Amino acid sequence: MNPHWAQRLRSTGTEPDPRFSFANERTFLAWIRTAVALIAAGVALEAFADGLGRPGLRRGVAAALVVLGALVSGVAFRRWLRAERALRTSNPLPLPVFAPAIGYGIAVISVLILIVVLAGRG
Repeated sequence: MNPHWAQRLRSTGTEPDPRFSFANERTFLAWIRTAVALIAAGVALEAFADGLGRPGLRRGVAAALVVLGALVSGVAFRRWLRAERALRTSNPLPLPVFAPAIGYGIAVISVLILIVVLAGRG
């Protein structure tokens, strides 16, 4: 029983070298691990850092981590599908358009966490 998206994908182009498909799958799993880590960091910040900074600021940073993790997770499958389709049709791989948002998002959240930590020390 193949889902509709799998049938559509397999009807496009030709079967790529399995090594490339497996590499694409490993990249997908790396995106998923990143999403899980971001979500876990948000949960941990809220659950275990009671005395760290103002509660509203800490909660906002924790929520930002969880939201960023959810976005990464949501984008991961779409990215895998686009890359697999490009492999099957011998087209260039798509650019990781969400990668800058992840990079900048983590940088901004890191600065916010630094502010939370410093606010908790005062």
